[in-house]
Amino acid sequence: MRGTWNHNTHYHRLVLDAAPGGATKALDIGCGEGDLLAALCRTLPDVVGIDADAAILERAHEAAPAATLVHGDFLTHPFPNESFDLVAAIAALHHMDFGLALQRVHELLRPGGVAVIIGIARPHSPSDYAIEAIGVVATRLMRLVRGYKQVQAPTLWPPPMTYAQCEEIGKQALPGAVFRRRVFFRYSLVWTKATTAR
Repeated sequence: MRGTWNHNTHYHRLVLDAAPGGATKALDIGCGEGDLLAALCRTLPDVVGIDADAAILERAHEAAPAATLVHGDFLTHPFPNESFDLVAAIAALHHMDFGLALQRVHELLRPGGVAVIIGIARPHSPSDYAIEAIGVVATRLMRLVRGYKQVQAPTLWPPPMTYAQCEEIGKQALPGAVFRRRVFFRYSLVWTKATTAR
């Protein structure tokens, strides 16, 4: 379908595929217009989205009426600890203190739960710029094939941290997390919380 693709929706499948077996509850941080929420609602019975922008949450409700929507600050909203099997954030954590956000993700995940962070950062190294150049060409091709859906949520540019900084902080906050540079101007940070020792 034309007009459904952008640099964020491209990574929805990565989030969906990362959900642990038996997962029932997911949180989408900075849920925006609700595209990921809608996809999560098709696979999980209990989906929560939080965003600080009240207007964008109205769009999210239209896209994912089955989801529970929260207007608030992810860093301070009193979600109970260890209450989610899957925590996802797409192009959201650069809007907040990255280290504190990852600490909160750690707290909110149940043992065995999975965090999937798709983030935006600044290129700094030669390899960063090489991947960005590939992304420019790939984006033009995807626009031709799939069309482009403009993001309506508030944006922050330039991102405050480089890819290398995001990787370093990410692996410190979530030991064992896997960091990967992605083609479409994004990185992924995927982490599984250890199960409680018996």
